[in-house]
Amino acid sequence: MSTNEVEKRREGTIFKKSDDNAKMEVEINEIKTEGDYKKSPVYIYHDWCVKCGICVKFCPTGVLGRKPDGSPYVKHPEKCIHCETCDRLCPNFAITGAKR
Repeated sequence: MSTNEVEKRREGTIFKKSDDNAKMEVEINEIKTEGDYKKSPVYIYHDWCVKCGICVKFCPTGVLGRKPDGSPYVKHPEKCIHCETCDRLCPNFAITGAKR
């Protein structure tokens, strides 16, 4: 297994690289997100998400942020205006900001 394969499979930020995979140190960067649609104006289906960043880039009010691994999370839920831009632009239908 090459070093590049190992980097893609691990979550977090690699802060020390080595030729030996056993010596690689990884710092896990966890950002908590509710994930409960009743508590958050935006629900993200992380199993469907391909981490393209389109939803984060085009959110008009800056509700979404990106984790170090590239996946989106709800950074500022109070700013959501339920415009559904994230719904329309997501290629995998992995996010919804529709008001229920």
